[in-house]
Amino acid sequence: MKTLFKIFAFVLPAIFVGTYSHAQYKSFEISAKKDTINATKLDGTKTGKWVKTVPELRGEPGHVEEGLYKDGYKHGVWRKYSIPGDLLSVENYFNGGKDGLQQYFTYIGDLQREESWKAYDPDSPYDTVAIYGTGSNEILEYKLFKAEPYSVKHGEWKYYDVNTGALMKSETWELNNIKKPGAPQEKVADKTVAAKEVPKTPEMLEWEKKNRGKKGVVRDGRTGM
Repeated sequence: MKTLFKIFAFVLPAIFVGTYSHAQYKSFEISAKKDTINATKLDGTKTGKWVKTVPELRGEPGHVEEGLYKDGYKHGVWRKYSIPGDLLSVENYFNGGKDGLQQYFTYIGDLQREESWKAYDPDSPYDTVAIYGTGSNEILEYKLFKAEPYSVKHGEWKYYDVNTGALMKSETWELNNIKKPGAPQEKVADKTVAAKEVPKTPEMLEWEKKNRGKKGVVRDGRTGM
């Protein structure tokens, strides 16, 4: 009788905790490893680990992607696989936007390219951008821009020969502006995603005052992490 009581004392709280934790979801699934995945909160936002299978469509092969959602947005590392299980990409997200290094592979595992992105950070809404002189790499001044709520190309992009693995081409981007050695920054054609200069608000002026003397540092938008 004592043994039976011990079993109930252990099992019942476990059942109660499991039921309570799932009660906070509008929908969810249980994986083969008994993990809770593909959960949606009562307000409809996605949360936690997700594993999504995308079927073949219009000749494009299907794939599987997995990663985490935070408050309805992709957050952290996301991986994409072919249906047979070959790794196709490793992407990093911050509040729904690509952030940092992204890697893309062929179906036989060869690295095709590496991208660098910067996601909008609501805790760091302004960016400092260097303005270069014509025909030189001399920095003439720094300007404060209001960051836009999406991802922009920022950092080094690399393209590889999938047969040899050799680096074929590289580019350096700064807030959606491509930088060329010995030349001023060149605006990309799609200006809808470029940073926009705005009149300085009192908050922006205060931020400049606090960061005066730190011109060699360009904010990367991740101070909130």
